[in-house]
Amino acid sequence: MIYVLAFFLPPLALLLEGKIFSAIFNLVLIILVIVLSLLTLFTFAFLLLIPSLHAIIVIAQARRKREHEELVEAARSGRLRIDR
Repeated sequence: MIYVLAFFLPPLALLLEGKIFSAIFNLVLIILVIVLSLLTLFTFAFLLLIPSLHAIIVIAQARRKREHEELVEAARSGRLRIDR
């Protein structure tokens, strides 16, 4: 569900995930795309995909990192048994 939110409201999804600086950067990206579209009088709607993709990638990486840290902690504490 967070990925759907990341597609439609990228800064909010990043804030909910705890990525404050990424949310600020994403908001700057959105403002830049809007300003570019107003200045050039062209529709840059497809450029709004860039902040959405940024949010999705950041959230996916954060979740993968969290899963990896949990796995390493489980292995160190002996809760994870590795068969060889």
